Amino acid sequence: MSQEEKFDSAKDKVAGKAKEVEGKATGDKTREAQGKAQGVLGKAKDKLSDAKDAVKGAVDDLKDKVDKKDKE
Repeated sequence: MSQEEKFDSAKDKVAGKAKEVEGKATGDKTREAQGKAQGVLGKAKDKLSDAKDAVKGAVDDLKDKVDKKDKE
């Protein structure tokens, strides 16, 4: 996960939590729901980035195996 991706997902999670707390404190259910949604978006970005890293790792491993096989 790149630093930019980490920052972006953390920003969404923190901003979402702030909106959620603000909504709870003021009784604004819409704002609270927006905050929850933004927090979920941040978590989803984390998962997507993790999946992207896993796929990249698998592709790199496969390339290494193919290169090694070609050298034999």
